Amino acid sequence: MTRTAAVLLSLGAALFVALLAWQGAGAVAATLAAAGWGLALVAAFHLAPLVIDAAALAVLVESPATFVDALRARWAGESVNSLMPAGQIGGPVLMARHLAQRGTPMRDAAAAVTVSTTLQSVAQIGFALLGLTAFAAFSVAHSAQAAHALHVAALAASAVLAVAVGAFYHAQQRGLFGRFSRLFGKAFGARGAAQASAHADAIDDAVRRLYRDRKRAAASFALSFVGWLAGIGEVWLALKFIGHPVSWLDALLLESVGQAIRGAAFAIPGSLGAQEGGYLLLAPLVGLTPDAALALSLAKRARELALGLPGIIYLHWSERDWRRRRTAGVPLAD
Repeated sequence: MTRTAAVLLSLGAALFVALLAWQGAGAVAATLAAAGWGLALVAAFHLAPLVIDAAALAVLVESPATFVDALRARWAGESVNSLMPAGQIGGPVLMARHLAQRGTPMRDAAAAVTVSTTLQSVAQIGFALLGLTAFAAFSVAHSAQAAHALHVAALAASAVLAVAVGAFYHAQQRGLFGRFSRLFGKAFGARGAAQASAHADAIDDAVRRLYRDRKRAAASFALSFVGWLAGIGEVWLALKFIGHPVSWLDALLLESVGQAIRGAAFAIPGSLGAQEGGYLLLAPLVGLTPDAALALSLAKRARELALGLPGIIYLHWSERDWRRRRTAGVPLAD
C-alpha cells in the first residue's frame, strides 16, 4: 500500500467510526440485526449484477477465454477492489492477469479490462444522472432545500467521475501503457526497457482497436448500464429486510447517487466513510432514519465480505494452481 493510500484509508476509517459513533453504534447494529438471514439473500442477489458485469467484460475478451473465465476474473477483481487496500487499481490488474493465465494474450486481456472499466464508469455517470432526473420528475414530497442539496451532491460526484474518466480515456488514446513503460523503463535496463515498451505499445494498440469496434464497445456499455440498474434491487431488498422498505424510485435514488458518491471517492480504499456519508445525505430524501441509512451501508459491506472473502481465497488458490502449471511447463500467452 502506498503512503497516500494509507493516509486516505486512515481518514476514511476515522470518518466511518465517527459516523457510527454519532448515530449510535448500538442503534445501527440493532437495525442491521433485524435483517437476520435476509442479509444472505442480499448477498445472493448481488450475483445478478456480477454476472451482468462479467458479460460486459466477456464481449471484449478474445478467445480462448470463456464467459466463465470472465466471471471468475470479475469476481476476483471486485473482491480485491472491495476488501484490499489497493484503491481501484489492484482489481483490474488482477483481472487482466487472471484472463492471461487462462490463455488470453496479455495485451488483449489488459485492453479488454481497461476498456470495460472505462465504459462501466461512463455507464455509472449515466446511471447517476438517470436517478437524479427520475427523482426530480416524479418526487414532489421534499423541500426545495433538500432537493437543492441532492442536486449539488449528485452533480458534484458525477463531475468528479466525468473528469477522472475523461482523463483516463484521453490517456488511453495517447498511449497510456507505452508512456508509463518508457517513464519507468530505465529501471529494467536497455534490453528490458525495449521489451517492456514493445509489450506496452501492443496493449495500447489493442485498446484503440476495441474502441474502434463500436458494436462490441456499445454492447459492453449497455451491459454495464444494465448491471448498475440491477443494483437497485439489492438496495430495495436490503431495506425491506432491515424493516425500512422504500419504493423503487427511492431505491433508484439511493443506488444511483450513492454509487456516484462512492465512485467519486475512488482513491479511498473501499470508499470507506464516503459510502456511509452518502447514504446519510440521501436518507432524509427517501424517509429513512440515519440508523437505517448506516445499516444499509453496513448490509452492503457485509455482502462485500460474504462474496469478497471467498473471491480472495479463490484468487490465492488460482494463483498457486497457475504457478504449479507454469513449473510443469505450461506457458503464459504473450
